[in-house]
Amino acid sequence: MTNGTTFTASLNGDASAGSVDRAALEHALREQGEDFFQHVTTHCPHLFAAAALYVSQAQMEQMQAVIAAVERVVALPKWHDHVVRRSNIPADHFPRARGVFMGYDFHLNANSVHLIEINTNAGGAWLNALLLDSQQDAELPAAVLAQGDLTQVFLSMFREEWRLERGDASLRTIAIVDEQPQQQYLYPEFILAQRMFERAGIVALIVDPAELEMRSADLYCREHKIDLVYNRLTDFSLHQHPVLRDASQSGQIVLTPHPHAYTLYADKCNLVSLTDGEVLSGLDVAESERAVLQAGIPQTLRVHAADAERWWKERKQWFFKPASSFGSRGAYRGANLTQRVFAEIMQGDYVAQRMAVPGERKVIVDNQAVALKSDVRCYVYGGEVQLVAARLYQGQTTNFRTPGGGFALTRIIQ
Repeated sequence: MTNGTTFTASLNGDASAGSVDRAALEHALREQGEDFFQHVTTHCPHLFAAAALYVSQAQMEQMQAVIAAVERVVALPKWHDHVVRRSNIPADHFPRARGVFMGYDFHLNANSVHLIEINTNAGGAWLNALLLDSQQDAELPAAVLAQGDLTQVFLSMFREEWRLERGDASLRTIAIVDEQPQQQYLYPEFILAQRMFERAGIVALIVDPAELEMRSADLYCREHKIDLVYNRLTDFSLHQHPVLRDASQSGQIVLTPHPHAYTLYADKCNLVSLTDGEVLSGLDVAESERAVLQAGIPQTLRVHAADAERWWKERKQWFFKPASSFGSRGAYRGANLTQRVFAEIMQGDYVAQRMAVPGERKVIVDNQAVALKSDVRCYVYGGEVQLVAARLYQGQTTNFRTPGGGFALTRIIQ
C-alpha cells in the first residue's frame, strides 16, 4: 500500500472527516423546486451519503489504467466477433453512437482496485453533479475528478451521439425512456436531465415505452416526433420493447445506450473473457494489456451445474451474479448462500466472480460512528472519465436504504 493509499484509508476511517454540508445540499435541492425537494426527501431519504469517500491518486491511476485497457480490447475487431457470436444482436447493424454513461464500478481495498462490473446505462450522474455543485464551498480537502461544468459535459455527450449518427442535422426532441419512470428510484435525475435539455432548446419528454408508437416510419410520443431516445430500460436487448428495438435498428431514431453497447461492454460474460489469459491471447490482446486486466478484474467464471460440488465447496471465495441481470438482482455472496438458493444458482445462467471485498468508510449517523461499505463508479464516455463518484451502503450489495449511505462525493488524495 502506498503512502497516499495509507493516508486515504486513515481518512476513510475517521467518521468526522469530510462530512457533507447538508444545509448546502438541501439548498441545492430546493433550488430545483419544492416538488423536487419533497420527492427526494420523501421517496429517496438515503440518496446522498453523509460523507465523502477518499481515494488515493495511485488508486485513481489504477482505475484509469483498467478502464483504458478494457476500452482498447473492446475496440479490437476480434472482440466484436467474439461477443457478437454468442449474442443475438444483428451483426450487420452496429450503431456509430458509442453509448452514454458507461459505468465502471470498482471495489477499492488494501490489496488493489477491482473492477466488479461495467454498466451501459449507469444511473446517478446528474444527481452526483448536483451533489458536487452543492459542496463547492464546503471545507472538504483534496481534489474532485470531474470534467469542468458537468451539465455542459453531459449535454455535449448527447450532442456527440447525435452527430455520430446524423451529422449536422438538428436535434429537436429527446425521449427519456424507462418503465413507469415516475416510480423509478432515480426519477429525480430524469427531471434534472429533462431541464438540462430544455435549457439547450431541446424538447425533452420523460416517457414510458408504452407511450411510443410508429407513425409513417417515424417514432412518436403523443404529438412529438422523437429524434433521440435516452434509454434507461434494463431490458438490454429490447426484446420486450419491439417498437423501440425496430425503430433503432431501422435508423428511425438514435438510441443511446443501445443493445450493441451492452453486448460489447456490459454483458457479465465479458468479464469471463477479460480475465481469461488464453481467450485474451487468442484475441491478440497484448501481454501488457492482459496483465492490467487480470490484475484489475477479479477472476470470473461461468457456472455450470456439472461443477456443483466444486462450487459448494469453494462458495465462500466467490460472488455469484446472473449473467444477464442488472444491479444487485439475484446476486449473492457465496458465504451467505443457503442450499436452496445455491440449487437455484446451479440451474440458472450465472457467473461467479472471485471475492474482492469492498472498501470501508466510517460516517456519523445519529451521533454514532458507523462503518459502511463503499464502491466507486467512474462515469465514462468514449474512453474518457467524466466523473468519479461513490456509493456507501450496508448489506450484501449496493443499495439506497442505508442511513448515512447513498451517493457520495469522491475526493482524490495525492
